[in-house]
Amino acid sequence: MCSDTYAIQPMPSSVKHWCKNVFQLGHSLLLCLAAALPYTPADACTTAAWTAVATASQAPLMWKNRDTDDLSNRVVYVDAKPHKYIGLADHTETTGRTVFAGINDQGFGIFNSVAYNLPLDPKEAKDQEGAIMAEALRTIASIGDFEKFLQQKLGPNLGAQTNFVVTDASGEVSIFELHNHGFKKLSVNESPKHYLVNTNFSRSGAVGEGVGYLRFERATSLIEQQRTAVDVDFIFNRLARDFGHTLLQVPSLEDLATKTSQSAEWYASVDTINRDSTASAVVIEGKIPGNPNSLATLWVLLGEPATSLAVPIWVEAGKVPLALSDGLTVPMQAESLRLKRLLRPMPEQEMSKYMNLVVLHNREGTGILPPILAAQREIIARTQEFLRTKPSTEAMASFQEQIAEEALEILKSLG
Repeated sequence: MCSDTYAIQPMPSSVKHWCKNVFQLGHSLLLCLAAALPYTPADACTTAAWTAVATASQAPLMWKNRDTDDLSNRVVYVDAKPHKYIGLADHTETTGRTVFAGINDQGFGIFNSVAYNLPLDPKEAKDQEGAIMAEALRTIASIGDFEKFLQQKLGPNLGAQTNFVVTDASGEVSIFELHNHGFKKLSVNESPKHYLVNTNFSRSGAVGEGVGYLRFERATSLIEQQRTAVDVDFIFNRLARDFGHTLLQVPSLEDLATKTSQSAEWYASVDTINRDSTASAVVIEGKIPGNPNSLATLWVLLGEPATSLAVPIWVEAGKVPLALSDGLTVPMQAESLRLKRLLRPMPEQEMSKYMNLVVLHNREGTGILPPILAAQREIIARTQEFLRTKPSTEAMASFQEQIAEEALEILKSLG
């Protein structure tokens, strides 16, 4: 399946024996099982990147589900020099000096996933990936410049243990497996199938360590099953919102359509792509190689993907929609959190892993997921049509604001 350069690390055998189907569990039994669930770090993202030859838009695509302790995120626009940029940030971050995904006015895009099997000296700096990405977006125009940028910063004060995934206007897509004292660069363009998946281990790190092996296998399986060119619709509607599991049998939407909303259908979303710790999802749709007039789009979904909608934004618009940026808890995030409380009604930390699947879909037709999927497809189709008009700055600002407001109203109508 993969060359030696891109070999998948073996899945630790210890993760294979504990998985059991937890459907129809009573509340008292759930309390007992919650304590036995395996530990997964909160900062444990699922990502993938495709080269332009593998996508329907003929532009590179990069996807990240962000998992974090802070379930409230926002989008920021930073009018910086030499480069303006837009990015995904924690809800308390308004300056844009720490971001966890973004693109700038040169078409340079970046995000990360923590790599727990890379070296980390506890006496050295750590957890500075967000600041590194913000600085790169402000100062970097190309992947070549980013590599030089990292080389200059290596040392005990760097504060990184991560996989940085980057693209630029040339269409190159690369992964930098970085720690304080070194990095390995992987070219997605040179990968046999023109894509690479990343979770929370590095291919150059210690074998069998780190986390995210089950999510890695699940994402890889879904991508391998895709028979047509990858597009934004596939990423958001098939990957980002996926609550399936490599080892467990999980009801499909068709199965849930036979279940009544009056009887809970419990499922523990542990080691799934869409889960309780997922705070947001982004897709970076880069510039089309050889077309300097093409636009790079940052698609942003604030909230757990099963409870929210992704909208497009552009650096060239000179602003970001209010629904994604206004207030301490932005409106889109607030509505997603409201729906999340319906989907995961038990707020205790261990219990929040349990989804009541009939909230997503049921035979009464009151589930939140079918209308979300339909609305997402419409947003994507309208955006594609809009981009064919070669829009002005004012048109981009107006369009993204309108789409965000409509998406917000759709979420308000659910539940």
